[in-house]
Amino acid sequence: MNGLLAFFIRMFVAIPSSIGVWLASIVGYDQTYLMSSGIAIAGGAAAYSATSLLQKQRFLSKQQLTRREYKYIRKNLDEAKPKIFRLQKALLSVRELQTFRQRVELVRIVRKIQSLTRKEPRRFYEAESFYFSHLDSAVELTEKYVFLSSQPKKSKELTEALVKTKRTLDELKESIEKDLYQVISNDIEDLHYEIDVAKHSIKSIKDSQFTKKAGDIHERK
Repeated sequence: MNGLLAFFIRMFVAIPSSIGVWLASIVGYDQTYLMSSGIAIAGGAAAYSATSLLQKQRFLSKQQLTRREYKYIRKNLDEAKPKIFRLQKALLSVRELQTFRQRVELVRIVRKIQSLTRKEPRRFYEAESFYFSHLDSAVELTEKYVFLSSQPKKSKELTEALVKTKRTLDELKESIEKDLYQVISNDIEDLHYEIDVAKHSIKSIKDSQFTKKAGDIHERK
């Protein structure tokens, strides 16, 4: 669920609860305004917390994750966030117009993987090679490439190192693209299944219509 929407739902539950508790304290239990206000705040906070826990439990149930698994995934996603920022910063600081499109595409793919796994943490298990290997390699190589390419004078050895690093980064981009396909592999399988079901349904309708037309022609004869 969208974080902002979840917050509004919690507030939608907490505010009426707080008002209800406040009125009950004054009318039903004859408490002072100050005491009733304190009880109302506590009641609203309790309602907010209870709703938050319920939302989280429903989310984990939908994702088929335990609290321990979710905590582990969130830890890795949080650790990946600054790495992705570093990678994006390094990629976009390279002064090569001919590779600009490729670099922007790599940033888009990386951010897409992060976005999908944050929205649906269960997908993290399909992207472990990205988080535990490819992302770190991409960050280190890109930052090293930026540093070397910024040198004013380039020797033969430096030029060869730049070419080799760029070639390795191209290979890493292909690996990260595969990581994205792996993350959405279940969606692709589901789509193929839905297409097969739709084709079968269309074929059944056509067969039924053909049979009906054949029956009508036979009755006319």
